[in-house]
Amino acid sequence: MSDDQLIRVVLCDDHAMVRAGLRALLAGAGGIEVIGEAATGQEAINLAAALRPDVVLMDLQLGDGMDGVEAIRRIRSAAEPPRVLVLTTYDTDADITRSIAAGATGYLLKAESADELYAAIRAAAAGRTALSAPVADRMMAQLRAPRPALTDRERDILGQLAQGVGNREIARRLFISEATVKTHLGRIYEKLGVDTRAGAVAVAKEQRLLS
Repeated sequence: MSDDQLIRVVLCDDHAMVRAGLRALLAGAGGIEVIGEAATGQEAINLAAALRPDVVLMDLQLGDGMDGVEAIRRIRSAAEPPRVLVLTTYDTDADITRSIAAGATGYLLKAESADELYAAIRAAAAGRTALSAPVADRMMAQLRAPRPALTDRERDILGQLAQGVGNREIARRLFISEATVKTHLGRIYEKLGVDTRAGAVAVAKEQRLLS
């Protein structure tokens, strides 16, 4: 993309007031045009396909239904997908890891200044990675201190989780107590940086921990 080419942006946030604020903010950026707004992940996918923007500005928490990470994955699976720049208040290790693994070009926090947002959108449109400083710091920390590897038993339990099996049935299948299953789940969550079953399965799939 040339420096003087208009950057076409789709906004995805489930709060109408946030979208209105972003639209007003970007109107003063120069060289950036908001061409569509989505309140859900599915709407963002549809708009990305129909309008073919350069960048989708994506929140992660979108209320009920599909979250931002799944929307990123589906948008980026298109033949000629737009860049996706996460704009969120969440900076947990799991959120960052899942978003980047799903195909996000960058990860920005809503606390950033307008100038930083403009620069990140321009970087994303050009295919360059754009990260908030706190996010970059967390990613570097992860690289310096990688999470412990899962044990064989933890992998077994994670595999059962991926099949949607409940704790009682996992215990029956693996010939262990339900309390032991819960103990292993706690360790799995800690190692993967998540706090839900769905989060554990998502990270495991993205990091290819499941056979």
